[in-house]
Amino acid sequence: MDANFTGVNLVAFIVALLLSVGFHEAMHGFAAYWLGDTTAYDQGRLTLNPLKHLDLFTSILLPIVLVLAGLPPFFIAKPVPFNPSRVKYDEFGAALIGLAGPLTNFALAVLAAVFLRGIGGQLATPIVDILQIFVIVNVAIGVFNLIPFPPLDGSRVLYAFAPEPLQKVMYQIESGGLITIMLFIFLLFPVLGPIIIKIDNNIINFLL
Repeated sequence: MDANFTGVNLVAFIVALLLSVGFHEAMHGFAAYWLGDTTAYDQGRLTLNPLKHLDLFTSILLPIVLVLAGLPPFFIAKPVPFNPSRVKYDEFGAALIGLAGPLTNFALAVLAAVFLRGIGGQLATPIVDILQIFVIVNVAIGVFNLIPFPPLDGSRVLYAFAPEPLQKVMYQIESGGLITIMLFIFLLFPVLGPIIIKIDNNIINFLL
């Protein structure tokens, strides 16, 4: 992809982000539904429509504020709700629901990369750029959400295997809501960021 980020690239990035988030959140809902919980379905969240999964503050206002402040723009979707007490297999069922989102993003990235490898040479450069952006966005979303820090999806896997005292601590962190998100952005991500970016780059380089 060209080093210059054009207007077309920007539009492609936004579209890729919305589509990827739509699939990511919808698969949480579908996984919960398959495991016996209809909460997402009852609230109209069992859909690929990305607009249903956006939050005014964390999905729109927060990224704008962070960009204006010269900080990395975090885009956080509205989590698809599920009721752990209605899910089969208890914490392991919840872990499967958590994994459904990131695994979907990795699957989308692989499919786009395979398509590029197969017929990329026959496509116009802008189309190749758009598909590459789609791969990059999905890898980034998948890796980021696997961080085992509440309320990210990776924490659901940690919940399933963590001893009860650690589960209680994680629950307290997750109940912090917006405060937890801001602490993660300003305190933890500066430390974890370089590691996450390196993992992203390794996966992207492998796929592309």
